[in-house]
Amino acid sequence: MDAKLQTFLKKFQHLKINLEDIRSATNNFHDKNRIGHGGFGSVYKGELSHFEGRSMVAIKRRNLDPRNLQGTPEFLKEIIMLSQYKHENLISLLGFCYERPEMILVYEHASCGSLDRYLNSPRLTWTQRLKICLDAAKGLSYLHDPRETHHRLIHCDVKCSNILLDDQWNAKVSDFGLSLMGSANEKNSLIVTPAAGTVGYCDPEYEMTHTLTKESDVYSFGVVLFEVLCGKFCCTFDKNGFVQEKFVPTWIESYKEKKINDVIFKDPTLQPLNQSALETLSDIAYRCLNESREERPTMLEVVRELETALVIQELNISEKSCVWKESISYYKGITMNADPPLNYMSTLKFWVLLSKGVLLNEGKTWFSLNENGEHCEMISSRACVLPSVSENYPWSSGYSSR
Repeated sequence: MDAKLQTFLKKFQHLKINLEDIRSATNNFHDKNRIGHGGFGSVYKGELSHFEGRSMVAIKRRNLDPRNLQGTPEFLKEIIMLSQYKHENLISLLGFCYERPEMILVYEHASCGSLDRYLNSPRLTWTQRLKICLDAAKGLSYLHDPRETHHRLIHCDVKCSNILLDDQWNAKVSDFGLSLMGSANEKNSLIVTPAAGTVGYCDPEYEMTHTLTKESDVYSFGVVLFEVLCGKFCCTFDKNGFVQEKFVPTWIESYKEKKINDVIFKDPTLQPLNQSALETLSDIAYRCLNESREERPTMLEVVRELETALVIQELNISEKSCVWKESISYYKGITMNADPPLNYMSTLKFWVLLSKGVLLNEGKTWFSLNENGEHCEMISSRACVLPSVSENYPWSSGYSSR
């Protein structure tokens, strides 16, 4: 089996890192270099050379019995997946080491750790919390959207501890050991699997049918959104590791009864979450938790709603504070032929879309509104050039310019 593994891993030769270099970077896996631990083994930090250069990295050392190959499928899967799927909101694989009995994966170092450490921390503002959720949603949307030879990937273990944060608080989805790949250019992927996910985050339909779809990830992400919103984990456990209390049913009831403000995370040092942003965030989180997979939103829809909530929070706007409401008919008229067409359910959502900017005039004009309701336009420079001049005069610049 070792010979077959070595042959397979030759495809990823550029990612190979020597065990001796890893031992040197971690002071021979010294406890002072250890930054995490779980059922898989331990994670260490250290400075290491890899195919992208030299940097601080996270080194995941699998806890393996040297007499067998337990954990090999997960090890290989992460190498395959993270070699194919590249996105700013997915953790990057920088290398691996396979020198029996060691199976080690080397990732970019997310210096702020995982999201679960900050659920009830005032260190994160509501703007940062929304941005983190948006980043993670973008990463999952990329995995779910098959294009060309890009196969759909179902993560299968979406949870707060698998969302890592770099030094700028950018979020990156991690841990692809349980991920499952669907066919390319396939509208839907239904996969039968015996085991996946973490207690509290699992799709209820999976528990009944043992099938997974991309909507299973959407459900798990809905749990994450409520955890961020409420500042607590979805479950508590007793000393034996059994579930003691589940909060998801309580959160759903609070939303239905319009009492979400009663369970939202509050801290006297934290600027409150804008009420309109709260409504947008809680609404998409609730929709993610729909029992019916068909009724759950896509991750692309989740991204759009979180973008809206973030803009509302950043500008601290509300339906009542839209200073340009008297001009709403005018703005709707001039954006009627926006490309792509505008899709909104309320005046506030329309305001948010215009705040982010839209393309008009067949893509030649960029139109947006600032926080005071004043509109700004940018037009293509080509539109300012006379056709006869642009065709006959050899334009040039005497200096380098953007």
